Amino acid sequence: MHMRNMTHRRVRTPSILAYLSLVTILILSAVAPTLVTADATPTAGERDNSQPPVPSIGADVTLPYFAPAPSMVQKELVGPYQLIKSGKIDMTAMTITLPLYKGQMKDGAAVWYILTDTNDKGNADALGINYSAKFAYAAVGKAVRQATLEKDTTLTFDAGTVDFSPKHNVVPGDDAHPFPPKTAEAGSVGDANYSPLIQIGNTGGQIYNAPVVAFDSDAAALNAFCDGKPDYRLVHDHVMKICPRDMTVTMALTTGFSFGRPVLYLSTESNDPMVAALEDATVAPGLNDLTVGHDDGAFSAVERIFITTNGQTGPDNPQRQGLESALADRASPLNVFGGIPTVATDYSPLWDANIGTWTDVAIAKGYRARVRDEFEMLGLVNQGWITGPDGKAYGSTGIIIDCAVAMRLL
Repeated sequence: MHMRNMTHRRVRTPSILAYLSLVTILILSAVAPTLVTADATPTAGERDNSQPPVPSIGADVTLPYFAPAPSMVQKELVGPYQLIKSGKIDMTAMTITLPLYKGQMKDGAAVWYILTDTNDKGNADALGINYSAKFAYAAVGKAVRQATLEKDTTLTFDAGTVDFSPKHNVVPGDDAHPFPPKTAEAGSVGDANYSPLIQIGNTGGQIYNAPVVAFDSDAAALNAFCDGKPDYRLVHDHVMKICPRDMTVTMALTTGFSFGRPVLYLSTESNDPMVAALEDATVAPGLNDLTVGHDDGAFSAVERIFITTNGQTGPDNPQRQGLESALADRASPLNVFGGIPTVATDYSPLWDANIGTWTDVAIAKGYRARVRDEFEMLGLVNQGWITGPDGKAYGSTGIIIDCAVAMRLL
């Protein structure tokens, strides 16, 4: 779940390796994540302690002597690696600026959207977006909307509208237990047919993740937000800037982990209204038609995300994690993702939420700590230190969150 980048500069260094090392460290610089509350804004310059430190700490040489990260040689190796290459990531603002696309409904209403993932491997590479083979099994019921490619290269959508006018409102619970929140109202709500997934029927049936970021708004009205301060009655709550004039949109990113590696991701939709409110995301009822609980089994369209309710809290606490921390500390919950591109072959941005709670016994024994790996989490569940909420069995909750992973930081 969400709570609300690459700079290059010329420096004098002894070698190209030193230059790349400085670029690496600029990439690894980070700030506060997006906040969970409706009227909160990120504070530039703060450091999220989930981010990797500079490699020169404790070494006998300064940073310019360090070689480039291994990921610059081979993407699967350790180091920063941008996954959604179509966008420009700003590590200072913790945002990604993506191409903005304009389509239309059959009645002519404007649909402003982005592209983050597809099951078309060639176009994933060509467009600089993520490849997800699992999308092939998403076209069930209303989980995928139909689109037609027009001669002018725009898409016409058969169904699925989004209302961005609701006011986003999240009120934490009491001080002892901020989660669940007292109030959780999403700032954008799709109709019964809305899903971010689309299938282009007249060009081969490719499926794309195409979250809608504005709906039925004139370009002139949206151009007022080219420099920021958007009207959230018109746009998605993750939008920082939107500019039809330049056909770009800048959106806030969130930090998490996958197999021990910190990642940045873009949370855009959920089928659950409370989760959509916590994520600053759009309620997408169409996602209810996806089957959950099958993870990496045959014909599964989803991948698992592991969410903690009651991890440690404190904004400066290196062990903080979870929904209570997100609400109390106004920071990312630091969710743990399953497979992401370059780390595994089973990536899907459709995350099947497995929500866990540390037991009173685990807390009393001092076992509660930040978890960064799927199998570490599953081991704690297997040993009985983490259960489902209220002591129930651990597993799928039926909640799906659409989170495209934008960058691997390590």
